[in-house]
Amino acid sequence: MKIVMLGAPGAGKGTQAKMIAAKYEIPHISTGDIFRSNIKNGTELGKKAKEYMDQGLLVPDELTVDLVIDRLGQEDCQKGYILDGFPRTIPQAEALDAALTKRGEKMDFAVNVDVPDENIVNRMSGRRACAKCGATYHIVYNPSSKGDICDVCGDTLILRDDDKPETVQKRLGVYHDQTQPLIEYYSSQGILKTVDGTQDMNDVFAAINSILGE
Repeated sequence: MKIVMLGAPGAGKGTQAKMIAAKYEIPHISTGDIFRSNIKNGTELGKKAKEYMDQGLLVPDELTVDLVIDRLGQEDCQKGYILDGFPRTIPQAEALDAALTKRGEKMDFAVNVDVPDENIVNRMSGRRACAKCGATYHIVYNPSSKGDICDVCGDTLILRDDDKPETVQKRLGVYHDQTQPLIEYYSSQGILKTVDGTQDMNDVFAAINSILGE
């Protein structure tokens, strides 16, 4: 079972991807994890990626696809996998499809977790994080029992810069420009499935399970 997760930043696709991966016993794969693993292990692809990242540049599509395809060739992906955060653009999706076709494979599902922008801004601006231990909270959905103090370590909770409304709006703008066209791309292939991401997390998970044939 080969799945691509789609959805705006803050839509909850990462949480759903982890839950699906656990249930179906397939790896949850993100490009960030792939980059870190290759850099840590000193692979040739990792060294190339590090050159760009050290300069603050985006890793080019061709190299990113090579890294992803290399990861998908590993033994734990034989039963399938779930891609989270990749592809982000049409050229990446086309390169991924071309590489999979060479191996006689194709994606089975593209699951779009659909949440209106307004909901996402409200969700993300309610997030709070502990700068000391990394614990995360939400002032509405998962508050600390101590207000603005971390339950885990007692340090002060903060609103991270990337969760501030103005930053979230910018990230959503990039998403709509670059990534949302993937919805049409996978729809034209007949594998796009959309779920209502405004529901309770467990209801979203149930909806995805029904799509995957559970």
